[in-house]
Order: sequence, then C-alpha cells, then structure tokens
Amino acid sequence: MNRTTLSLIAGATALAAVTGFAAVSAPDPEAAGQRTGAAATLPVERTGLLCPRPSTSDLAETTYTSFTPVTEGADDKGTAVLRSAAQQTAPEEDAEGEDEKDGEDASSDEESEKDEKGDKDAAKDDKGGKPVLQLKEPGKPVAAEADGADAPALVGTADGRFASGWTAQQTTEVTAGTGRGLQGVACSAADTQFWFPGASTADSRTDYIHLTNPDDSAAVVDIELYGKDGELETTVGEGITVKPRSAEPVLLSTLTAAKQTDVTVHVVVRSGRVGAAVQALDDETGGDWLPASADPSGRLVLPGIPEDAKAVRLVAFTPGDADVDLKVRLAAPSGLITPAGNETLHLKGGMTGAFDLGELTRGEAGSLVLTAPDGSVPVVAAVRVLRGEEGKQESAFIPAARPIETRATALDNTAKGTTLSVTAPEGGAEIEVTASAGTKGGTPQTKTYSIKPGTTQDVEAPVPAGLKGSYALTVETRSGGPVYASRTLAATEGGVPYFTVQPLPDDRGMVAVPDASEDLSVLQR
Repeated sequence: MNRTTLSLIAGATALAAVTGFAAVSAPDPEAAGQRTGAAATLPVERTGLLCPRPSTSDLAETTYTSFTPVTEGADDKGTAVLRSAAQQTAPEEDAEGEDEKDGEDASSDEESEKDEKGDKDAAKDDKGGKPVLQLKEPGKPVAAEADGADAPALVGTADGRFASGWTAQQTTEVTAGTGRGLQGVACSAADTQFWFPGASTADSRTDYIHLTNPDDSAAVVDIELYGKDGELETTVGEGITVKPRSAEPVLLSTLTAAKQTDVTVHVVVRSGRVGAAVQALDDETGGDWLPASADPSGRLVLPGIPEDAKAVRLVAFTPGDADVDLKVRLAAPSGLITPAGNETLHLKGGMTGAFDLGELTRGEAGSLVLTAPDGSVPVVAAVRVLRGEEGKQESAFIPAARPIETRATALDNTAKGTTLSVTAPEGGAEIEVTASAGTKGGTPQTKTYSIKPGTTQDVEAPVPAGLKGSYALTVETRSGGPVYASRTLAATEGGVPYFTVQPLPDDRGMVAVPDASEDLSVLQR
C-alpha cells in the first residue's frame, strides 16, 4: 500500500479529532510521556477496513473475525462495525432487523443491551446494511460465519476505543474444485495504488482482482498488467468504475489475450479510493489470497516461509527502466545465509521476473531478504509456496511486507495449526506476544521473546487459558528491530495440507501529534 498516503490520512484524522478535543482540554504533556513542545503519541480515533468477497464456490465456508487490542489512553466509547458492501439498508430498517433477529437474546441479556445502547445507536447511524460483525469490548474478538458463494464483501469503520489497532480477517475453506484449500486474507484499508507480483493469466489459473469502494461516490480504477516482456496490452483495463459502497471482482484473464504464468498487477485509482486484493486459484494446487506487496523499495523482506515448503517461486518486478541484480539471502534460525545457486537474481526493468528457489527452507523457518545495490532500484516482490506431495499440494502467497513498528495482530488462531514466524534481519529485537481471550471464552496470556540479529524464529506463541473458539495474537516490539512477522494457519483435509499465510503489518494504531497547547489556549479564551 501507499505508505505516505495512509500516513497522511491517519495523521490528518487524528489531528482533527485530537485538536477538537484539546480545544476544550489540552493534553497533559507528562501524561503523554512528552515534554511541552514535543509530539505526543496518541491513539487514532477513527479508521476503516475493507474485506473482499470470500469465494464464488458453493462449497466455501467462511469465518469473519474482528478484534481491537486494549490500548492505553483510548476513548471509553466508540464502535467497530463491519457490514455487507452490497446492503444499503436505512437505519430504521436496520433497527427492525436487529430487533427481530435478537429477540431471544434481548430478554436474557437485557441489562447488557442497555449498557451498549449508546454504541449500537451510533452504529446504526453509519451507512450500510445490518452489521455482520460488531465488537462489544476491546481485547475480545468476535466471529461470524457465512457459507457458499453468497458470503459478502464487507465495509467497516471503527472509532473511539475500538479504532486503535482494529484488525479484521476472513478465512475460507473450500473442500473441492478450483482453489480448494484454505484461503485467508487480512482486511485492509482503502488506498489509491497497489502492486501484486505473483498473479497469473495462465489457463490453469483463475485470478481475480477484487476492488472494494467504501465511499459514497464512484471510484475509477486503471489496472496495468506486466509480464515477462513488459506491459501487456489490455482491452478493458482502463477506467473501470467501482460503484459507491460496493465490491467489484475483475477476472484478470478477461483484461488481456496474453496467457502468462507470472504477471505483476498494478492498480492505480484515478478518482476515489478502493481496497484491493488478488484471489489466485489454481486447478491443481488450490489457491489463496495474494495481498499487495510493500511499496517499491531497494530492500524487501518476505517473512515466514514454512519450514516444510516443497517449492518456493519468487516473482519480482521493478517499475523503472533500469535493470537490477538482486542480492538474495535467507534469514534462517542460525542467521543470514546465501542460497546456493541463487546468490543474485537479474531483474530487467519493467518486466516481471520469476525464479524457482526449490525447497528453500529445508526443514527450518525462513524469510527472504532481497537487496538492490545501494538500494537504488525500487522493487516489489512475492513468493508462491507449495506444501505437500505431488498430486496433493496446496499453495499460498507471501508478499514483501512492511515492518512492525509498534504493534500488529493476526486473527482466527486456533490452539493447533497456528505458526507465528518472526524475523529481525538487521538487528536483534525483543517482542511481546499476547494471546487474547477466545471468541467464546478464555483468559489472555502474554510471553516475551528475544529474536537474534539476522534470524527467523517460529516462536511457540501463547494460547489463552481455557480457550473456547479462536483468538487473536498481538505482537508488540519492545526494543531493537526492525521486526517482520507472518502467521500461518494449517489443517490437513483428505491428505492435503491446507494452509494460508498472512504477513503482519503494523496496525498504525498510534500517531504522533504535535503539542498545540499554546495555540489551543487562544481558542479557550
């Protein structure tokens, strides 16, 4: 995602909210841990997330999960609501639907309903349909299930006590057909530019780019495709209109006549903003979601390649005209190593390059570290990973990730089948990992870990005591770094190792706000 754009949006949102409050009561510099005149670090007060449509398969079973960690200094009120992007119910109709659906619960939980009335009324004032998921309290995740091809794309907002660190995830299991396996994706914020190396227009693949518009006006989007010889000619890739508060899946193979195994997708929003993710489905090796790569950079980290990966295929692209020789290293448990035969990879400017790295991890946790000479040539990248034996393989994708600057969360974890992989490619780091309460019960647990410089570790993540349901894992950096992390969910069905991998980007739940006490004192007069 475009880091600068999001930072400006987050900063502007927080400044507006905090300045409005401070006009009545300026922040206490000592309480914020800052001296007068310095920037105070405060929780963001409003944020949004978008979840793409999970599947077109009637056999799909999807779980949506939503969570906000407990954040010191956050407001004591607020809401976090995810609604179907396709529903446009008026607030009055929404109220009737909720009353009818929750009639029995209302009689048994009358007092609880009264306590939450303010938050629910605020949620009804937001545009959209009846809530699919609504948080009740920070620190406790909630989940909802949907079956078949009718599971919707979701549009959501969080404010007040739920905004800082709000995270949502959808996990889908498809038992047969194209893309069978486990498919997971973290819901993301809207933006104006995305890069997806690792997509395909080959006959064996069915790849969709899902575009979700959260706003009240239409968004106009251009989709550019780059193959092994440069930009592909597209027929209808320009000026795609995404209607207000709706989701639009676009089949990549309908945009071009070229059939190529490895394609880089560039999404550019002309007007408005959208959420974007690629759903990559294969006839033989299942499928998964391909999230956007980190912004083009001369140094990339692709964290958490499974230790039992049978095949790793790296797809990379540089937007400029200059060629680049990428230095390749693997951050393993023992430190940084150079894979034999793949010390450097030559990437031509403006052309998608694909490189088979084989059984790269060889039974140990690992993360790829790619470096351009002097960091002068920006690159985007992702790897496609296969697990399992021939004929019973499943695939997943790991894009280049952003570091965890302060905190990040992965959702829908289970007591078995969850792997948390953490890498510190430059300097050592200390992290704190908290397992939240479960969706149906359990007591949070916290552990601290030391990550050695240049290594990747699959840490033994904590599990809530008395766990019922699924839970959230929140990773916080305490010292050192930078730190990158990913979470793998795995299960075996019919001898096929279903799995999905999600990198953990920083949740950007905190923002530095300059102390404006002197100016605000003028407003208070």
